[in-house]
Amino acid sequence: MDLAFTSSLSLAAGNIATQKIKPFTSSISTTCKVPVQRKFRCFATVATAMTQASEFELENKKHDLLRTIQDMQRGLTTTADQRSIIEEALVSLEGYNVGAPIDLKKLDGTWRLQYTSAPDVLILLESAARLPFFQVGQIFQKFECKDQSDGGIIRNVVQWSIPTLLEEQEGATLLVSAKFSVVSVRNIYLQFEEITVKNIKISEGLQALIAPAILPRSYLSLEILQFIRSFKAQIPVTVRDPGRYGAHIVLSIGNIYTFL
Repeated sequence: MDLAFTSSLSLAAGNIATQKIKPFTSSISTTCKVPVQRKFRCFATVATAMTQASEFELENKKHDLLRTIQDMQRGLTTTADQRSIIEEALVSLEGYNVGAPIDLKKLDGTWRLQYTSAPDVLILLESAARLPFFQVGQIFQKFECKDQSDGGIIRNVVQWSIPTLLEEQEGATLLVSAKFSVVSVRNIYLQFEEITVKNIKISEGLQALIAPAILPRSYLSLEILQFIRSFKAQIPVTVRDPGRYGAHIVLSIGNIYTFL
């Protein structure tokens, strides 16, 4: 396909190749014109049409998959049959990029979780559904690898809250950071480094309790508010046997993300 495309470009100016034919029985040299331009242009047109059709089909399958999972609460309400259908759709999508290397430039950025089958994430979602004092907001993956050739940094971000004490959905942020390196066209190698809790945002009710609006705010109350807002807890992570996980542009470890 690359050869046909390149050839059509080189002949785009309307040149027609010439070929000299020298018969073995004569020293007379003759020249004939060979209209090869149409042949190569035809190949390029067919290749382009096939590529466009494949890309169109791929986009349609992505949209169909996103429509399928949109009412499943990020995988929380998925039945066994639905999960099987989703897994088949994922395998079908992966088939379009079989053998293609991981493109770190495209992977770089922030991705929002739309669906998961990962047990550790489902536990959080189930806890939020059962416990009235715990909420889970948006979940993201942030890749920092734009200018890298074989790896970078990945940050799993979970926004959570405790109703009445913290702001709804985004009261606090749990951040799990890891280094990753590409080991094959389908796998990355993770080395977890740190767990961080930060961005504490207390509710208006709690703020009023600490520093009532009808009273002058004391130095102590202001210090308490400032401490809560700037609070940041960091816990180093030591993993003796970090695992290998599948990495895809949109699909990752049984999860489906969309780029922000």
